[in-house]
Amino acid sequence: MESTHHSVRVAVIQAASIIMDKNATIEKAVKLIKNATEEGAKIVVFPEAFIPAYPRGLSFGTVIGSRTDVGRKDWYRYWDNSITVPSDETDILSKAARESDVYLVIGVIERDSQHSGGTLYCTVLFFGPDGALLGKHRKLKPTAAERIVWGEGDGSTLPVFDTPYGKIGALICWENYMPLARAAMYAQGIQLYIAPTADARESWQSTIRHIAMEGRCFVLSSNQYVTKDMYPTDLACYSDLDTAPDIMSNGGSAIVGPLGDYVASPIWGREEIIIADLDLKQLAYSKFDFDVFGHYSRPDVFTLLVNKEKQNGIKWDD
Repeated sequence: MESTHHSVRVAVIQAASIIMDKNATIEKAVKLIKNATEEGAKIVVFPEAFIPAYPRGLSFGTVIGSRTDVGRKDWYRYWDNSITVPSDETDILSKAARESDVYLVIGVIERDSQHSGGTLYCTVLFFGPDGALLGKHRKLKPTAAERIVWGEGDGSTLPVFDTPYGKIGALICWENYMPLARAAMYAQGIQLYIAPTADARESWQSTIRHIAMEGRCFVLSSNQYVTKDMYPTDLACYSDLDTAPDIMSNGGSAIVGPLGDYVASPIWGREEIIIADLDLKQLAYSKFDFDVFGHYSRPDVFTLLVNKEKQNGIKWDD
């Protein structure tokens, strides 16, 4: 589907979860969606792992070679506040998207419902303005200690969706440092590239600006603003935070245009709804001199194979 609009108003949400409380976080998300649409937004983007939290600073009682019973209590709390897809929780988000007539892109922690229900995934959900759950993307490679709490996604959840405003899809945080993952998104013609993250470093700004220029797409990057006093003090391993800074994540959410310039400069040090109007003609303008999977590609030299099959540990022989 080609874009049928010349512009679209978008909202990038920079806000904190109600940490370890999925119901309160969903309630906050619904209010933020409504606030964004009162500003005229047609696409609303939330950070990585917004429901129920990005567990920054928590060890879950784990060091190499051992786990503690106390840490398992925090793990259970995190697991218990994750969501299955679909579920009553996704129904609430669906209703919010429908009532606000928006495309909603939101980071959640997804509990596997197909097998034992034990594994958690860092997932992005996509909802249409009719409330339909369009699909999801599971993070392919959790980074460093994230692997303690999250499993790996596979190529079956690398979607790009047609919308009246262009093709929309997402890679999460440091997946965006995987060149072949980016290529898989570019090859699907992504135009509105969603990059939810937990990275508040200045270097992340270089990343999203590079992606915008490389993919000739708009990049919408959403991060949380989180302070230590937002954490529940009854966490079993709360002492993990004894040496943590007061500001756990300083934000840095931003929107970048397809020539690498900021449409909305990064916001630091507070929660905010970033509203911007995207000039969709810029997508075509930018490809005049560079189209990564068009006139600037060399398929005779380079090819990429993407396995889009869902991976299962057992294949039953009929």
